[in-house]
Amino acid sequence: MTANLLSPQEQAAYERDGYLLLRALFDADEMTRLLDYAKHDESLLASAYGRKDSTGRETRLALWNQPSEDLYGMFSRSPRIVDRMEQLLGGEVYHYHTKMMLKEPYVGGAWEWHQDYGYWYNNGCLYPLLASCLIAVDRATKDNGCLQVLVGSHQMGRIDHGKSGDQTGADPQRVEAALGRLELRYIEAEPGDALFFHCNLLHRSDQNRSPHPRWSLICCFNAARNDPYHESRHPRYTPLVKAADSAIKQWQPG
Repeated sequence: MTANLLSPQEQAAYERDGYLLLRALFDADEMTRLLDYAKHDESLLASAYGRKDSTGRETRLALWNQPSEDLYGMFSRSPRIVDRMEQLLGGEVYHYHTKMMLKEPYVGGAWEWHQDYGYWYNNGCLYPLLASCLIAVDRATKDNGCLQVLVGSHQMGRIDHGKSGDQTGADPQRVEAALGRLELRYIEAEPGDALFFHCNLLHRSDQNRSPHPRWSLICCFNAARNDPYHESRHPRYTPLVKAADSAIKQWQPG
């Protein structure tokens, strides 16, 4: 387990900035397996639905609550992710949901500035003890709409959110003030890079204006002690069974 833990310097950087990018958390072979599996997964493509940005451009995503024995589950249950999440959230975590974001060439829409806790607060989560791990499935660049973050914005606490297109975005006046005081960073990433980020971190992405897709797998976790006080579209506490560290490469379709 020690190999899967963050160093004190990495943990301090996460607490200061609200995010931490770990390069090559998953290797090229693991990412090739994931991309090939996802591109040929008819159920994933059939279940994907669209969300329009404020200009009407659409990004598609597929979302599921329970990690299964499929290849996606081997990632969301990977100790390389879960052990670090337990470290960042200070104890046992459970799988809140996973989603595959499908930002296609030329047509993939933007995501408005938002905090994930801006959504999840209304799901009965009393505390911001949630975090996500975004795994770059394709190469992520400014051209194809990589994630943007406002460094340290998680320290602002939860911001009011409202409708923007089909999406829910953070209060634009407060975002504008934050943009004047905090550094904006573009998270360009190679396949297998993993971004751990706080549920109150302000983040967004541009439209994909390039000929290259940007797919990403986002695994979201809640602290077990933050079990929601009412039912919602995402699950209440369910014990998470970690997969073996070698499970991705050993997995075979059943």
